[in-house]
Amino acid sequence: LHVLGNSGQSCDALGRMLAPASRYEEIVQIARDAFEKVQVVEASNDTAKRSDIGPVASRTQYDKIRSYIQKGIEEGARLVTGGLEAPPNTPTSGYFIKPTIFADAHNDMTVVREEIFGPVLCIIPYESEEEAIDIANDTIYGLSNAVIGANQEHAMKIASRLRSGQVHVNTLSRGPTSPFGGYKQSGDGREVGTYGLEEFLQIKSIHRPKPAVK
Repeated sequence: LHVLGNSGQSCDALGRMLAPASRYEEIVQIARDAFEKVQVVEASNDTAKRSDIGPVASRTQYDKIRSYIQKGIEEGARLVTGGLEAPPNTPTSGYFIKPTIFADAHNDMTVVREEIFGPVLCIIPYESEEEAIDIANDTIYGLSNAVIGANQEHAMKIASRLRSGQVHVNTLSRGPTSPFGGYKQSGDGREVGTYGLEEFLQIKSIHRPKPAVK
């Protein structure tokens, strides 16, 4: 559900999920069940649950997300849930998007390669661990990844091979002083913690004569 936070409008939203082919349909169904429990509500709804999401920020963003969903359908991804229909019980004039899942996705698809910035998840199958790492790293972006696994030590080894500025291992929380930033087109700078403070500092070299040799 990480990608649904802030209605998907987060720079570090995890919009791709890699699932082992041997359990692929099981995982797709679990994701579908979770997404379909999420309600889309008006921002003014004071009875909304924590798991509910609101509208997206603007008409421009609304149209952009819907164009990505349409593109995913056209490129052959399997629409599991969500889509272009308005969520139930929402005003027709608002910018409401159904939580959407695409299955049978791959890295050649626009919805996988580009940042949608909306409540859309693409689930990609993989056959081997090495293939999963290759798929995860095959992107121009590199802000955030996550690894979920029964063996914490092994999951940490996988995390070390992912080309992103942060990796969550069996958790989606992060330390309050952990540096935040990305690789590749997700940027090079850091904020938060010691590394974040260093972004505001400048380095100076002062050159002076060598002391005379006695």
